[in-house]
Amino acid sequence: MKPNEPVVCADGYTISIQASEFTYCSPRTTGCVDGYIACELGFPSEADELINKYAEPTAFGSEDIDYTATVYPYVPADVIRALLANHGGMVSGECPNLRGGEEE
Repeated sequence: MKPNEPVVCADGYTISIQASEFTYCSPRTTGCVDGYIACELGFPSEADELINKYAEPTAFGSEDIDYTATVYPYVPADVIRALLANHGGMVSGECPNLRGGEEE
C-alpha cells in the first residue's frame, strides 16, 4: 500500500496524514468508506500547539520531543480539520476521508 502524499497548506506548512490497517488510526482499517475519526500524523514542517500533546517521544524515556521528527498517533478528525484550517487549508497532498466530529 502506497502512503498518502504529504499535505501542503496555503502557508507552506506540511504534514503527513495517514490512515490504514497499518497506522495509528480509528477505525484501524484500510479505505474506510465512512471516514476516520482519528488518523496518524507525522513529520510536520514545524511544531503546532494543536497537535503537540499527541506526539510520541523520539527516544525511549526522553523528555525532549522533536515535534518535526515524530509521529502523532490517533489524532481526532476535528483536530486535523482545525490544524489544516489554521494553516490556510490544503493546497496539495492527500488526506484520508475524515468523519464528522463524533467521538467513539
